[in-house]
Amino acid sequence: MRRVGAVVGGAVLLAALVGCADRQDGARFGGAPHPAPPPDSAEAAPQPIPGHPTPPAGGVVLPAVQVDAAALPDGHPRLVWTGDEGRTVGVYGQEGGCGRVRADLLKQTDSVIRIGLVETIPTTGPCTMDLRFPPLSVQLDDPLEQRTVLLERRTVGPPP
Repeated sequence: MRRVGAVVGGAVLLAALVGCADRQDGARFGGAPHPAPPPDSAEAAPQPIPGHPTPPAGGVVLPAVQVDAAALPDGHPRLVWTGDEGRTVGVYGQEGGCGRVRADLLKQTDSVIRIGLVETIPTTGPCTMDLRFPPLSVQLDDPLEQRTVLLERRTVGPPP
């Protein structure tokens, strides 16, 4: 009986060592790799998030220096593009469960285009726990050119 206990204990120890030895370089707890470092150049365009769509055909990604997404929460896509010769600005919204997101053009000046990403949650549940990133766009009066795109996010609802 003692021999069976030693064999089982040895097998458990061996399985633990094999599991630890297969760890990928740079992986954190749970096997998730460390996030990629930020681009070296402030002029570099933000890279799409893996698994998320890139701009639609004909969309031109804006350089990071032309996008102010500081008000967005972590994990929210920050990819912004233009189309229609600069008269359309596209972004990805973030919605989940019962929520629906829209893009509102809040302000147009000579230097800034302010876009509000508004998620409306119509119910208190039950809702699914998924996240979706639909492409959204706003139409500008004049082409974007060198103006900065300022992104904001807010949630409306659920009703009391």
